[in-house]
Amino acid sequence: MKQRFEFPGLLQAFFTDRLMSEKQASSHTVASYRDTFRLLIEYVHERLKKEPTTIRIADLNTDFLMSFLNYLEKKRGVSARSRNQRLGAIRSFFRYVAFKAPEHSGLVQQILAIPSKRYDLKLVDFLTREEIEAILQKPDRNTWIGRRDHALILVAVQTGMRVSELMGLCRRDLAVENAAHVRCLGKGRRDRCIPLTKQTTAVLRSWSKELPTSPETPLFPNSQGARMSSDCFQYLLRKYALAAGETVPSLNGKRVSPHVLRHSAAIQLLLSGVDRSLIALWLGHQSVETTQIYLDANLAMKEAILKMMTPVEAHRRRYRPDDALLSFLKAL
Repeated sequence: MKQRFEFPGLLQAFFTDRLMSEKQASSHTVASYRDTFRLLIEYVHERLKKEPTTIRIADLNTDFLMSFLNYLEKKRGVSARSRNQRLGAIRSFFRYVAFKAPEHSGLVQQILAIPSKRYDLKLVDFLTREEIEAILQKPDRNTWIGRRDHALILVAVQTGMRVSELMGLCRRDLAVENAAHVRCLGKGRRDRCIPLTKQTTAVLRSWSKELPTSPETPLFPNSQGARMSSDCFQYLLRKYALAAGETVPSLNGKRVSPHVLRHSAAIQLLLSGVDRSLIALWLGHQSVETTQIYLDANLAMKEAILKMMTPVEAHRRRYRPDDALLSFLKAL
């Protein structure tokens, strides 16, 4: 019974009881937390020479956890944002510890007080319409893989879906008849429906005829018919972006990823005059404020604002001496 209230038992219960049963966390959240504790357990083994089953809560004091976070940043090269995500997973676990094993409350309070690391907010990367069209031209649509890749990139750019949402799409999530749309289960287990343009609908209608009819069939499978991985999508996108750089030089040296396609979709909506609240709804953002990053990144919109401003013009006039009468009055 005591083992259940030490680190191994508490960690297992945290995943099975808190995350999966109570919170019904998404598979992506579970995977992120899992990776955090895998790294932490490996670090404990390296530093303290302890096997996972012998780790105690008291081993994970604030000094040790701070050294772990510094190790992630300095040795493994993670960003400050990723470091904060790992810290968030650790905090969530220790809140559970405080509930299940209150004798550790003092340590828990110290750990919860570990501050997140501040970092500079960089402007988001996005592609112009010309760059997007150049990439879409590169898949060879005379082949099955080329038609799949073209359809996948087109859906990514038009819908702005996250890579995990795209990889999770099945035939049952697609409707190409009346009110064409795709449905996806997004971040925070929020289900949303995204309408499709006529161009995207036509491409997907044709593409879906090449897939097995089962509703569970992945909409964008790999060559074996299984669900495509995010790494695979990342690889093929970079390949097409590199090829497109030969005709559109602005792509050379530009980082092109599935998330950049998501940013590009948001920028296109913004340039079309769509309100921020609607963009947040379209992208599945929990807060409207999240869309602020696209306003910050959009130089074209800032230039348009500059043109609407009335310039401050200093009119140059030739110097003329005062009239004799005015000079007399000033001298009084």
